[in-house]
Amino acid sequence: MNKTAIVIGATGLVGQELVKQLIATDEYSKIKLFVRKSIHFDSSKIEIHQVNFDQINDWKDTINCDTIFCCLGTTLKKAKTKEVQFKIDHTYTLLTVKAALINGCKTVVLVSSLGANFKSSNFYLATKGQLEADLTALHPVHLSIFRPSILDGNRIEKRPFEQLALKIMRVLGKMKFIHKYAPTSVDTLSKQMIQYSLSNSKGVEIIEDIH
Repeated sequence: MNKTAIVIGATGLVGQELVKQLIATDEYSKIKLFVRKSIHFDSSKIEIHQVNFDQINDWKDTINCDTIFCCLGTTLKKAKTKEVQFKIDHTYTLLTVKAALINGCKTVVLVSSLGANFKSSNFYLATKGQLEADLTALHPVHLSIFRPSILDGNRIEKRPFEQLALKIMRVLGKMKFIHKYAPTSVDTLSKQMIQYSLSNSKGVEIIEDIH
């Protein structure tokens, strides 16, 4: 195959692992990264576009691919306000995917969150749920929505409360009735995202038990 992938959110925990695995695949010959800050991958497959997501009209014509992988997101601590977090977690992804579909993209792969629901009283889960609903409304040929539990990977930044939660959930997740809440390895998540992107599925599929 000679496919082109776009990744948004390539500087994050999932995005970096996903790009590494995409580089190793034979199916994707070009991997275009649209990023807000600089990043480096040592591969001839990589094409980096450092862009301003608030000015998508300036670069929307370059958003062309077979598959777009959406890993973009932030925390309220980093964003400072809910309005900024919503823009990063929802609007930037929605507008980029909309442009990709207009330019001929057929497959969308989204990293959402376990518990995502636009009716949730939790702002984060409501935001993720709203994004799921809005992407579905665009009617891509194939939309895979991944809802991981707490992510398990090597973060550079320190998140002490998340590390504590990981330790607890690694133990509790061994119990069969709450297995889907066990921490989700970013390695496993990335592998499954690529596998689903290469399937011949159509319509919307939601994947929750990612282990």
